[in-house]
Amino acid sequence: MSGCADGGFVPEVGTYAVDSRDGRVGQVMGLEHDCVQLRPPGGGVEWDCPPGWIHPAPPNETLRAKVTEMNRARRLP
Repeated sequence: MSGCADGGFVPEVGTYAVDSRDGRVGQVMGLEHDCVQLRPPGGGVEWDCPPGWIHPAPPNETLRAKVTEMNRARRLP
């Protein structure tokens, strides 16, 4: 077990959420071992967040994350 507790907000895969522990925004990649797995916009290492520490990303953060993802996709061959 990864130490994540169940309960709290569990967003849908593909949406963006905020890890309240440090304010990072990430795209929800899945739920594993009672943790929400988040990936930084634009790629990078996923991290686990307990559902009790996560909340939906506000619209401005969601838009920023989507633009970052689009810019990344344009740079790929």
